[in-house]
Amino acid sequence: MSSVTILAGSTSDKEVVAKVERALGELEVDYDTHYASAHREPEKVKEIVANSEADVFIAVAGLSAALPGVVASQTIKPVIGVPKDAKLGGIDALLSIVQMPPGVPVASVGIDNGKNAGILAAQILSLKDEKLKEKLLNIRKT
Repeated sequence: MSSVTILAGSTSDKEVVAKVERALGELEVDYDTHYASAHREPEKVKEIVANSEADVFIAVAGLSAALPGVVASQTIKPVIGVPKDAKLGGIDALLSIVQMPPGVPVASVGIDNGKNAGILAAQILSLKDEKLKEKLLNIRKT
């Protein structure tokens, strides 16, 4: 079972996904990664969310950045959105992620900042994992 499920809208997001995976890997957090478009493959996204046993979702998306909101609409687990610089310097994606309707929150990190998404997911998980909490405290010291 993975603690974090990472979703990205397309394989063009692989560079940002790699940053998330690297951060989680360094902290020894189990994760799984999926590629599915909220617009072109909504049923696949729904299936991934429904079948995930993860405690936290990370969704990477550019342009309209619908994926994080779609994931959040299908779960009450925390969702972290990573806006990707696809157009307009990524500001369009950032605004799409943070401007969610009441009752469907999505946390957001900076544009292309997959590392912080991985760390934030680990911080959420560390609320119930003392070893992970220690690892996070140690990376703050370096």
